[in-house]
Amino acid sequence: MLDLFIICTLGFLAALVDAIAGGGGLISLPALLLVGVPPHLALGTNKFAASMASLNSSITFARSGKVHFPLVKWQVPFTLIGAFLGAWAVLSVSSDFLSKAVLVLILLVGIYTMVHKTLGMENNFKGLNSNNLVLGCLFALALGFYDGFFGPGTGSFLIFSFIALFGFDFVVASANSKVLNFTSNFASLLIFAWNGKILLYYGIPMAVFMILGSYVGTRLAIQRGAELVKPIFILMSLLVAAKLIYQYL
Repeated sequence: MLDLFIICTLGFLAALVDAIAGGGGLISLPALLLVGVPPHLALGTNKFAASMASLNSSITFARSGKVHFPLVKWQVPFTLIGAFLGAWAVLSVSSDFLSKAVLVLILLVGIYTMVHKTLGMENNFKGLNSNNLVLGCLFALALGFYDGFFGPGTGSFLIFSFIALFGFDFVVASANSKVLNFTSNFASLLIFAWNGKILLYYGIPMAVFMILGSYVGTRLAIQRGAELVKPIFILMSLLVAAKLIYQYL
């Protein structure tokens, strides 16, 4: 019961933070490892619970009108293809080189966002055109691959790409990123499930609390807007970088 209390409490917190600005895996995965779940089962169980939470966030954001469907409907198939390719590639390719590049990139994203005070505070979206649509689909493919292959910081990169490429504010960027995040999570989940790497005894109760956390986090993001999302986004980006540095040390 103590183990369930730990993973459900930390799962709720992880999903709340993740729904706002990404980075929830920094909390939910260590929670499973803390109670003694083996790493391969912890990854699959976390992916199961996180998929349920990101689905709930996507639905809640969509109902509030924050998801830009004319864009994400094109990006979802590319994200799905990228995630499958990434999950397949990780079986035979070392992720060491990628983790070093990600450390630099995630630090740059966090610092750049912190320095540019007005970035993502207003919605400056000017509409879709062939150029930004192609770029958006290429980013969806690349980040889908990255999430299937490695993972840390995917939410941060997605949010930043929606702001940098399309001029969305943090709330709309977070809403769009949740749809793509669920897509790549679901692709990875299928692979973990096929290989029997999900521990449902922990996964189901954790998923319930993560769904609750994602609902609370999504509602907070919608109600409080970019003023809430931006500082949490910066914090989670820097924490992802700190985690990667810690792994090296």
